[in-house]
Amino acid sequence: MSFAVARTRDEAQLYLELHPCPDCGSVDAPWEQALVELDGELASSYAATCPGCSAEREYLFGLPARETPVQGWPTFGGPEPSEILDAGQWLDVADTAAAAVPEDPTEAGRVLAIAQAAVAEVIKFVPAGWDAVPEDEFWTPEGQAVRDAEPGRFRLERLLVARDTYAGMARDIGTEVSGTGAR
Repeated sequence: MSFAVARTRDEAQLYLELHPCPDCGSVDAPWEQALVELDGELASSYAATCPGCSAEREYLFGLPARETPVQGWPTFGGPEPSEILDAGQWLDVADTAAAAVPEDPTEAGRVLAIAQAAVAEVIKFVPAGWDAVPEDEFWTPEGQAVRDAEPGRFRLERLLVARDTYAGMARDIGTEVSGTGAR
């Protein structure tokens, strides 16, 4: 039994936020994280009782082969692409964050950090020497819908511009966004 790897706690928490309760649709849950062993394999368990309908929920994630160094906030993962969110889902996270930048400079900086880090995650799906995210990196209906709506947004050139634009916006309001992701 093998589980998709959640590279960091930030990535696991984002996954949980993007998966509301299937019974009532609530996104609020008091998640408790624990290390568990199933069939001889270690996994990270996130379990909660839904406050909306009392449904028991649990997600199991594989452990990364090596610890991902924390480099600012948020830290979604190391140099490898995500196994739990596809390229389209990451771009949707960036779009959602960028559409909701608040007036308060500190909060705006946090929202822009999420947008920038999410675009940096999309960039990780572009193989060396390629100019766009390959089609097989969209494995969820949600991610495929984002790609199908505007496939050109997954070209490396446009992703780099988007990532750098969020960093520039943060600088313009007087906050600094860390973790731009190399490329």
